[in-house]
Amino acid sequence: MFALPNDPELLKAQYRAFSRQVPLLYVILMMNAWALALTLSPHAPAWLTVHVALLLSAICAARIFFWWRKRHIEPDAEAARAALQRTLRFAVVLSLAYSGWALSLYGYGTPYTKAHVSFFMAITLVSCVFCLMYLRAAALIVALIVNTLFVTFFMSTGEPTFIASALNVVLVTIAMLIIVTINYNHFRQMVEAQTRAVALGEENFRLANLDSLTDLPNRRAFFSRLEEMFRAARANGETFSVGIIDLDGFKPVNDTYGHSVGDQLLREIGERLRRACLTDGTFAARLGGDEFAILVTGEIGGGALTTRGQGLCEALSRPVALPTARVQVSSSIGFARDGADVPSPTELMNRADFALYQSKRLNRGAATVFSDAHKEMIHRESLIEQTLRGADLDQELSVAFQPIVDIRTNRPVAFEALARWQSPYLGTVSPGEFIPIAERTGIISRLTCELLRKALSEAKTWPKGMRLSFNLSARDLMSTDTLLKIAALITRSAFDNSLLDLEITETAFIFDASQVENSLQFLRDLGCGVAIDDFGTGYSSLSRLHALPLTKLKIDRSFVSSIDTNPASLDIVRSLVHLSRNRKLDCIAEGVETHSELAELQRLGVAFAQGYLFARPMTADQVPQYLATHEGPERTTAGSARTS
Repeated sequence: MFALPNDPELLKAQYRAFSRQVPLLYVILMMNAWALALTLSPHAPAWLTVHVALLLSAICAARIFFWWRKRHIEPDAEAARAALQRTLRFAVVLSLAYSGWALSLYGYGTPYTKAHVSFFMAITLVSCVFCLMYLRAAALIVALIVNTLFVTFFMSTGEPTFIASALNVVLVTIAMLIIVTINYNHFRQMVEAQTRAVALGEENFRLANLDSLTDLPNRRAFFSRLEEMFRAARANGETFSVGIIDLDGFKPVNDTYGHSVGDQLLREIGERLRRACLTDGTFAARLGGDEFAILVTGEIGGGALTTRGQGLCEALSRPVALPTARVQVSSSIGFARDGADVPSPTELMNRADFALYQSKRLNRGAATVFSDAHKEMIHRESLIEQTLRGADLDQELSVAFQPIVDIRTNRPVAFEALARWQSPYLGTVSPGEFIPIAERTGIISRLTCELLRKALSEAKTWPKGMRLSFNLSARDLMSTDTLLKIAALITRSAFDNSLLDLEITETAFIFDASQVENSLQFLRDLGCGVAIDDFGTGYSSLSRLHALPLTKLKIDRSFVSSIDTNPASLDIVRSLVHLSRNRKLDCIAEGVETHSELAELQRLGVAFAQGYLFARPMTADQVPQYLATHEGPERTTAGSARTS
């Protein structure tokens, strides 16, 4: 009861409350003391009235000065405890000093001055107790000392009036202490409630800004920090860079091992990212899914930023040993540096995202820094997008055809339809430019339907049994409306459904894999063949491959181009040929350009191939002539047949 509490927040609250009331306490003491001194000065010695009053006033003034200097200081719990502990000691000293001084004056003067002594002690006690309301221990000490001296002394005088006054003061003091205790308990409860509210608010703020899976800052915290750094950069010239990190191959891990293993992998990646960023103060966050981001402070050149990114990619790509599996993913990073030409944080993020896209497209598993060349590409892509949106697709789009050859008989058995765009404003635009833009912006379905209509219209004029191969976008398979339009075009066409092969790439499986499977089964039910294109470069696993209703497998050009010089490529192609045989799939090699490549494919037992060695893509008008004159590839020219 006479000790200070152990609650740090309560100690600091008591310190703040007492520091506001302590000047009033000492002013009351000084005013009451001088009133008593002046009353007794004609009767008592000057040293007892004036000199002692001066000494006591000096002590009070010193305490006021002490607290005045600390009025703007917010102490910690230990400092608050030390200051309040000194106050308790001063409470003992001043209670004894003032009470002893007042009682020493009782023997001088008249009955009225003696009554003033009694009044001084009573009124000063009441005032001090109320001033010490939020420091209950000090209030109890003062009440105990003053009441003990007051009651003992005045009861001993034998005067009925003073005895009654003493008893009255005791009763009043008890009532005051009850009030003080009630108010102190309310004060304590209020402080505890505020402490809980602050703690809850801090916890809510922490949870609102923390990713629960990786314990990294979340998307909200990242963009808040990005805004702060952007404002600081504009205010004082600070520089920084933004990096967006995307894991390559995370979806197959999730699909193969389940979400539990995927979550464990993300936690490990998050921990590696945290450790990698601790050394240089880089801010790291998880944006969501398998996407992370970093904020790098300071002026860093493009080369140094690329080097740092490469180190981060290497750290994140090391194998992860989990309780149920050993998995490995790589990561691609896109960086963008802040500068005077960046109008907003959103633009900075867009640049980093574009650099990431380029990294995943051209240099997967590496870091790419946004450059002036990328800025020109964005301008070019924006121009292509706007032109494509307003294009007359019927007039501007056309289809080229590249033959697929049975290399056992050297006779063409099919043609692959390839998109061509001749814009009146941009001229000839490569499909490598406009197809990705159409996919990214959602225009691709319009192009798919128009190109399929044209391809089917041309193919119906070909010799009986000649097949047509047509590429579908992953987004086509995700849209029920587009799928129904494709089905309507196929069923209304005069071309035999069973001779149409619809190709998809492995990247389709970064979307909803079950939806892709259902869409492909729907197309198979129409009688069409289904081919997986660029196999070996994307995201599909063997288990996923077995679940698909495939009829053909196309080996990517990247494996075929070095089959005659690279043993690893040869082994990959050999494995894919065996896989296609086991699954009873036709195997087609893409991008054949040399006779030596063709010879290796024939030796491995590949049945079908396409590439510049056989023919370049041709217009619809050139197909009849090709079919009439071409029995097989030219054998008079060795080496590569690739041209731009």
